[in-house]
Order: sequence, then structure tokens, then C-alpha cells
Amino acid sequence: MNNIISENKIISPINLKNKFSINNSIKNKIINSIKIISNIINGKDKRLLIICGPCSIHDFNSSIDYAKLLYNLSLELNDKLYIVMRAYIEKPRTSIGWKGIVNDPMIDNSCNIEKGLNISRELLIQLIDIGIPISTEILNLNIYKYFDDLFSWVSIGARTSESQIHREFSSSLSIPVGFKNNTNGDILSSINAIKTSLKPHTYLGINDFGNLCIIKTKGNKNNHIILRGSKNKPNYFPEDINNCINLINENNLNSKIIIDCSHDNSYKDYSKQLDVSKAVIDQINNNNNLIGLMIESYIYNGNQLINNKLKYGISITDGCIGWKETKFLLKYLYNNFNR
Repeated sequence: MNNIISENKIISPINLKNKFSINNSIKNKIINSIKIISNIINGKDKRLLIICGPCSIHDFNSSIDYAKLLYNLSLELNDKLYIVMRAYIEKPRTSIGWKGIVNDPMIDNSCNIEKGLNISRELLIQLIDIGIPISTEILNLNIYKYFDDLFSWVSIGARTSESQIHREFSSSLSIPVGFKNNTNGDILSSINAIKTSLKPHTYLGINDFGNLCIIKTKGNKNNHIILRGSKNKPNYFPEDINNCINLINENNLNSKIIIDCSHDNSYKDYSKQLDVSKAVIDQINNNNNLIGLMIESYIYNGNQLINNKLKYGISITDGCIGWKETKFLLKYLYNNFNR
């Protein structure tokens, strides 16, 4: 019995990269942002790393508008905060649901992936051109290959941090990678992911031409942990962070920690991200192991159900704080960060 309905060839990564190429100015912006983030992770840059933006990208125009707002604010705060925009083009699902702009760009279950690849690459380049570095979560390794020259920071999510191929793949990356604790709150999964990513690996993967290849890696030295809470409770309290640091030390690692202010740390209530951030900033000031925060933010508060009359600037996945709240929060962090 064959459950495959169809197989359709699509554009190769190299052809999409040639279609939407990046100029030297954009390349230099990406190189510079990767260096800065790596320096923050390794303690050479004392600024606070902020990963901030929509839960997921679903609309071209509002994403551009948000990026302009975030970039302009980042210029004001740049001496103490280094801000990177969330540009999540895939959406992990606990069960079923919309899987992101790459997989279903029309948000109608037509799943025109080639169109999604085109729209996403064009959009991401425009975001970088505005001046803001971008980040994403790596889900489908084949999809990431179409955009691997654009991102300055990536995460491996709670559902994939225990995946062997994602750990091996991260060892091939030349950019910083954050590993989230799993949905049950197990930090050891992140520890083991980092230990794996640090080492060289050999695995099957695709190259820019779409060919299946044996890929040998050097290992990635710029890894860190993301604490995102668990199904049972948040894990941004001092005892949780101390436990994480102890595990890092017991495993002879030098990894740093970012706190995800959303997801289970906010009890899945987007408005509580402000409370989490305020609770964490004092810890950050007194703990060099804490290097940043993740915040889900968009133009307007909340989220909306998917229908044929989507409202501008509102998330269609997890709820986000609006721009007014985002601006207040980032300025609060700026004024209270004094490490």
C-alpha cells in the first residue's frame, strides 16, 4: 500500500538563492551580526541579546512594517541591548494546524511550498536590508537549506532538541544555536544536544543543488541553552537557573542561558511576558551566565483565528504583545540592565 499521492520536483536551493540573491551590503550585515551574537554568547560583548518578534511570519507587509519599528527602536537601545528579529517561517505544531508561510503561504491548505519558499526568501532579504538581524527555528532541514545564508541566530525547539539529526545538523552551522529544554522541562536534553553539536559528525543531507550527500562537519562552538518552561511550571526562577548552571558545570560545558519569556514560562499568556522579563532582569544583572531574553511581539496584542478576513498586524499562531507594550518592555529592560 502506497500512501503517497504525488511527488513534484521543486526549485533547488542554489537556484532560489540565485533568484533572490544578496548583495555585499547585506552579506556584511549578516557577518557582523553573527560576530556580535557570538561575542555575546562568549562574554566578549556585554550587551543583552534580545530575540523579539512575531510568533510566526504570515504576512509580508505587516512583517516589513514591524521590522522598521523594531529597527528604529534598536538604534536607540543599541549600546545596551542587541536586538534580533524573530522571523519564523515554519511553525512547529503539538498536534495539527497551520505550519508556517513556507508550507502554506496562502493560509488555505493549498500548501504551495515552492511559492512559500519564494515569498519567504524575498521577505527575509528585505527584513535584513532594513537593518535588523533575523532569527528562526530550524524544523525541516531541507527547507532551512534555502535560507542558510540569511539568519544570524537559530533555535532548535523543545520538540526537536532531542532529535539526533537536528543535533548533527547544528554541528554544521557557522552561526549561534540555542537549544530549548523539552516540553517536560528536562534541561538535560539541551545539555546533551550541545555536547553533540560541539563534536564533528557525518550524516546524510542535501547540498545547494538538492543532491543527497554525505556531509562531514567540524562541530559548532557557539551553542547555548534556552529555558522555556515546562507543562508543569516555569523555569526562570533563581533555583531553576542555578540548577541549569550546575548541570552545565557538571558536564564540563561553558554554555550560557537565554530565558524565553513566552510559552510555558508565561503559562501561555502572552501578556505575562512583561512580568517574566521584569522578574528576570535583576537575575541577569547579577549572573553572567544569563545572556538574553526571547519575546513574542507583533504590531497588535493577542492572536486571531484563521479565516478569510485576517486583521492586519495580529498573530495567527501564539498570542503576542503589541508594539506599544513591546516598546515599553524593551525600554524598561534598557533602563534596568546595568551589568
